[in-house]
Amino acid sequence: MLKYFGGASVLALCLASASFAHDTHNHDHEHAEKHDHDHGDVTLYRIFVGDHEAGKVTAFDLTEPDHRWSFDTTGQVKLYPVAGGAAVAAVQSDNDQVDFITSGISFRDHGDHADIEIADPAAAEKSLQGPRPFHVVSHGGKVSINYDKGGYAELLDEHELSHGHVETTRFDQARAHHGFVTPMGEYTLSTVASDAQVTGDESVPRLGLQAFDADGKAQGDLAACTAIHGEAFSGAYLAAGCKEGVLTATPEENGVAFKLLPYPADFPKDVTTGTILGSKSVQMFLGNHGADGLVVIDPVDEPQMRRISLPFRRVDFALDPAKAADAYVLTEDGQLHRIDMLDGKIEASAKITAPYSMDGHWNDPRPRIAVAGDEVVVTDPNAGVVRRIATKDLSEIGTVKVEGKPYNIAVTGGSGVVH
Repeated sequence: MLKYFGGASVLALCLASASFAHDTHNHDHEHAEKHDHDHGDVTLYRIFVGDHEAGKVTAFDLTEPDHRWSFDTTGQVKLYPVAGGAAVAAVQSDNDQVDFITSGISFRDHGDHADIEIADPAAAEKSLQGPRPFHVVSHGGKVSINYDKGGYAELLDEHELSHGHVETTRFDQARAHHGFVTPMGEYTLSTVASDAQVTGDESVPRLGLQAFDADGKAQGDLAACTAIHGEAFSGAYLAAGCKEGVLTATPEENGVAFKLLPYPADFPKDVTTGTILGSKSVQMFLGNHGADGLVVIDPVDEPQMRRISLPFRRVDFALDPAKAADAYVLTEDGQLHRIDMLDGKIEASAKITAPYSMDGHWNDPRPRIAVAGDEVVVTDPNAGVVRRIATKDLSEIGTVKVEGKPYNIAVTGGSGVVH
């Protein structure tokens, strides 16, 4: 059944959260009534955009962008779709807070089809506070958030979170560091830091990844992975970047199997991978490799790593969740490139924004990209818009004006059946 709730009831719910207020714009009962009487196949993608300067998230329906909502946050956010897109985590690392928004789009799988349920997005009443939340991992029905200056992670149940319920369990680490935690089978995997003394703003050295049981006791040896950073799941595998290569982990009968895939000898020296994305439709990963390269990672078959050189430095990249071979990367000259990961090549390119230099601070306002069905959505902070780009030929379908400097972006939604 398609469910859609009028703006007034959602607004009343969200005003209960003083720290994370919600306003609806350009929304009326006619829109709700229209959805209430829809039947058959429905495709809906909802876009969430975080502002670079103001503490604000703007949400809108991709094909009806005037139907939008605004959520106030404490500070700048990084947005993560979680719980199968039923919720979005808004991580405010510099403000020690994580807020959650239920996306208003959820699916119920029936094997041969999925039912889609639609409502307004809504702010969860409860927020999380802790010292510098950063990496978020969604896997195995859990969402984990690492607190880099706290020495612990908090884990949430995705089903509960999809209904706006924010309850956590805590996993303690031996030392605070910039790392991640994630469940794997019966175990919890956590990055492990060195006990070496550091001074000032110096980062705590990261040594690798280790499995822990339900009581927090280490199981098996530490899997060495110097400066471990970046994590993603694809199929049965977790992959994470290291100084020496890419570490993979997969569950086995009596624990977790780790394997280090070294960088090939013909790769550029002293260049590493620190951001990894995992394909949802084929067991494959795509990672960064230096400022001007990407690496396709196959955890099983040779060649296990193939490097793709880019014409300019990389700004952002994303995978197509539906088209197994396709990925997209934006380079600083303003060109969007479609990557064929199976061939390891750039197969199409088009200029879509003005140039954005990668010189300067890592958090300067630059475009971010995500895939929504047959479109790549691209924030363009200097132009104050989100650009809609066709995946087929990389042509611009249109733009959506977003107040302020649109920066980080998340997409939820898809196709389903309304009965």
